[in-house]
Amino acid sequence: MNISDEQIDFLGITNKDKLSAASKRALKWPMDLGNEWFFEYEVEDLKGDLAYEEGVVRRDPSAMIKHNGKYFVWYSKSVGATDGFAGNITNDKVFPWDRCDIWFATSEDGITWKEEGVAVQRGERGTYDDRSVFTPEIMAYDGMYYLSYQTVKCPYTVRVKNEVGLAWSNSPYGPWTKSDEPILKPANNGIWKGEQDNRFAVEKKGDFDSHKVHDPCILPYNNKFYLYYKGEQMGEAITFGGRQIRHGVAIADNPKGPYVKSPYNPISNSGHEICVWPYNGGIASLITTDGPEKNTVQWSPDGINFDIKAVVKGAPHAIGLNRTADTEREPTEILRWGLTHEYMNDDYQYIRRFTTWKMKHHTAKGEQSE
Repeated sequence: MNISDEQIDFLGITNKDKLSAASKRALKWPMDLGNEWFFEYEVEDLKGDLAYEEGVVRRDPSAMIKHNGKYFVWYSKSVGATDGFAGNITNDKVFPWDRCDIWFATSEDGITWKEEGVAVQRGERGTYDDRSVFTPEIMAYDGMYYLSYQTVKCPYTVRVKNEVGLAWSNSPYGPWTKSDEPILKPANNGIWKGEQDNRFAVEKKGDFDSHKVHDPCILPYNNKFYLYYKGEQMGEAITFGGRQIRHGVAIADNPKGPYVKSPYNPISNSGHEICVWPYNGGIASLITTDGPEKNTVQWSPDGINFDIKAVVKGAPHAIGLNRTADTEREPTEILRWGLTHEYMNDDYQYIRRFTTWKMKHHTAKGEQSE
């Protein structure tokens, strides 16, 4: 390994002839390590209709877009407590995101919000989305608006396959036309073991997304449409990074599809909710919650091959980005403020606002920074 004196000094290595595994990894880092991708954050309550309401779940805010001077956001909404899988799964509510419809709200300042009503409802009995529609994401493109979201079909068992639906409209107020079929489905190459209702009993795990495809987000990129999503695997394991959660991408020539999964999937080793944005000709991604690379900001020059750019202390959950931000100003400009959800308790969640800032120096009280 060719080691420069500058590397030795910057990394504080004692003896370049006696390198620990940690020092060997550090020597592979780029020498221009900076703080442009690093941030800290805080969260505050919203006002108006998106303030916490007992008995109501509002969660999974989409990105925000602006139309006629107002911010718009879409989100999952349900009512009532969560019963889990122990009760009557035909009639009860399994998760907070069970029995949801997609609602939307508007705001002039991003703080005080007015709930406008339902955007996309669950489907009629027997359709692929008859149980719940949730975790929406918005894309405005060429005068049209596209909502992608998760779907669940009855009955909601532990082995149920989650899919992705799509709705479109020529106005953010709707009405919305839903796709007749899912635009993305889990891989079909895992094999359950036995007939018991146990999601960990498998004969073959299959691809990283063999059980569920979650948290869709469509971005126009390279004259195509990149649908980023979270994959959950049948027989999901706990590894040294926690849950086996990874991200994938499917690509289409048209916003409505058909979407074809990339042969390079999975494109992350970690993650949970999808949070991606364009930057410097590529795609940036905030990876949170699960896996050995959680709490990192990553960037890809081609939307597929991602490298870690920063390790952060933590990040808001289920981020709703501000799509009006200037994404080219700096890498994390789009994260300066947005929406998130938080748990008041296991039954009820609500939407809040987050703010981030770059950390330039680490100083003690009264100490002068450089």
